[in-house]
Amino acid sequence: MNQTFQRPMPAQPDNRSAATNAPARGSALEWTERLVSMDTTSRHSNLGLIESVRDHFLAKGLRPHLSYNPQGDKANLFVTIPAADGATNGGIVLSGHTDVVPVDGQNWTTDPFKPVVRDGKLYGRGTCDMKGFIGTSLALLPTILDARLREPVHYALSFDEEIGCMGAPYLLAELRDRGVRPAGCIVGEPTSMRVIVAHKGINAYRCCVKGQAAHSSLTPKGVNAIEYAARLICFIRDIADEFKANGPYDRAFDVPFTTASTGTIQGGIALNTIPAECEFVFEFRNLPGVDPEAILARIQAYANDVLLPKMRNEHPDAGMAISKIAAAPSLDAAETDAITQLVRALTADRDTNKVAYGTEAGLFQRAGIPAVVCGPGDIQQAHKPDEFVSLDQLAACETFLHKVVDSLRVA
Repeated sequence: MNQTFQRPMPAQPDNRSAATNAPARGSALEWTERLVSMDTTSRHSNLGLIESVRDHFLAKGLRPHLSYNPQGDKANLFVTIPAADGATNGGIVLSGHTDVVPVDGQNWTTDPFKPVVRDGKLYGRGTCDMKGFIGTSLALLPTILDARLREPVHYALSFDEEIGCMGAPYLLAELRDRGVRPAGCIVGEPTSMRVIVAHKGINAYRCCVKGQAAHSSLTPKGVNAIEYAARLICFIRDIADEFKANGPYDRAFDVPFTTASTGTIQGGIALNTIPAECEFVFEFRNLPGVDPEAILARIQAYANDVLLPKMRNEHPDAGMAISKIAAAPSLDAAETDAITQLVRALTADRDTNKVAYGTEAGLFQRAGIPAVVCGPGDIQQAHKPDEFVSLDQLAACETFLHKVVDSLRVA
């Protein structure tokens, strides 16, 4: 797209800039606390949060659209504040995921779903990742509604990002079906308000190995599912070692090469029984430009062409199947994209920041909506006990979002 966004006049003082150095007060903090108090751990429904936000938009005369998962217990929300001339295409999406990771087994000082402010920080599950951004953007709604916009502003709230960006594809499909075409997207994941222009892709798979049970004293009569799973796991590690040794590399990433690892494995029922079943999950995180399908094809070929014939030579019913759990494409934002130039101008961040974790920004980019990642909080605080976002970060985000709205005003 050749969409351009208006930059604020540099000579004009910004009366909100002082808020950058002061704790965020009022509605931004209140919204964040309200969202954090709703337990939207990925294994639970997010409908309580989504319906609350939907009702807020409806009360303002807006028309939010919900897109559901097949089970109907989770939903995305998308809503547009039209431009002054009624236009609903173009403009900027403010995007965030509503789900959070579990607190199981973590030693929290306070109740993770009863947010508390202490020493200039807001504590609670999701404060950093990423209800701080959502709350701050929702607090901006009165300003957006009062503005005479040249381009629309859109809100996109998704489900199940934490378990593989499962919700955003439904949202993007719904936009495509309705013919909604935003010009750019800001995904508010915690970046300490730095501009992230690239991240790796995430690809997660499950491998189920079917062997043949037998007494461990009669090993030739069985097919050891764990041992064959281990062979494939070692092959995946060999691929990871190849990328580490040979590249390709991108030194702007903290881990500058494609990685692969096995996360969990289950199999076997007793020491004296040849295991008939084994299941493990693995992932690889590819640099932009590295084809994830080519990596999977290598793994699949080794399973089908090397391991499976050996297994079936031992027993004809043996098998090995690999299935996709989730996949989120990498992000590689172009410096020429209007959204990249705008966010760089508004944050004065000219560094080339790239991260190994994944976001929904790659999905927006693949859908034809240029995207960058920029939001409050430090990713180092995400997913931990006593997760927090500093009030200064919320204030900086609030100032930034006001500038985004200013860039969309009629001159």
